[in-house]
Amino acid sequence: MGFLDNSGDIILDAVLTDAGRKRMARGDGTFKVTKYAFGDDEIDYGKYQPNHDSGSAYYDLEILQTPVLEAFTNNRSSLKRKLISLTNNNLLFLPVILLNQCKSETSFAPSSSLGGGVFMVSTDQSTNNRLDTTVAGMTLADQYINGIALGTSLAANHIRTDQGLNTNKLDATFALSTELKEQQYLIQIDNRLGAIYDVVGGAPGSPAFIDDDQIASYYVTMNVGKYVQNCATGPLTGDAGGQAPVGCPTDAAEILPGPRGTQLRFAILASNNLKSSTFLFTTMGSTATFQSTTYLILDTTIKVTGVTTGYSINIPVRFVKLND
Repeated sequence: MGFLDNSGDIILDAVLTDAGRKRMARGDGTFKVTKYAFGDDEIDYGKYQPNHDSGSAYYDLEILQTPVLEAFTNNRSSLKRKLISLTNNNLLFLPVILLNQCKSETSFAPSSSLGGGVFMVSTDQSTNNRLDTTVAGMTLADQYINGIALGTSLAANHIRTDQGLNTNKLDATFALSTELKEQQYLIQIDNRLGAIYDVVGGAPGSPAFIDDDQIASYYVTMNVGKYVQNCATGPLTGDAGGQAPVGCPTDAAEILPGPRGTQLRFAILASNNLKSSTFLFTTMGSTATFQSTTYLILDTTIKVTGVTTGYSINIPVRFVKLND
């Protein structure tokens, strides 16, 4: 990877995605570029100088001369901040995607020697049993996202993200503009470690494709399964211990103070690799001792991207396995 000199001629440096190269490799003549994306990952807009001594021609000169990254094929690293085109040029705010942790079933695991500030996935029944007996005062279902082999309900613990305007300058009783509302999301996870599960619909997800880095991409759409649902409108009357707003799912409260779009909910299923073997834990993970018991731990991130706006967040996840 390198930088391109952006001080002179305009340069277009483009590469195909993994999916694009796969389709071109078919060699059947059907390959055609129909979608493309631009990004501004390199740009620091703080370098805009509206009070430059030399006048307006120099306000954005430093930005325009910023070296631009070469195009590269690693989809986990490229185009983290995609540019979008909007027909409404009078927008004051753009939507964001935030984790909703108002309820225990959608919150991070509590801080302990196993770690805090992450979602935890117990990979098998023996790990589940040991954690359930060593966490004083709470059941496992109250604290951890369940892996597929736990023998407990997947409907309890899951990840939830909310999309909308994070501002109290606009009335939350108004619906978010259709142009800004996410109705489809892209969820990316390391396929060696886990899979995505429709926690509301009660069905495992199916990845659209798995790239050469073993990253599985799941496209989830409103009215296809129950991953994506409308957020409730109205004031923020619900909280972790109160009554959720009218129309809001009874197991979660709203967190965005402005007009809201959609919510995304999904669970994580531990892979057979993690359930039946310690190889990936010993190769890429580490160990931690909790309540005098040693566990194998393996950290990863799940990336959630809104297909309409391109806004994305990375969610930290820790897989945990009893070190027998």
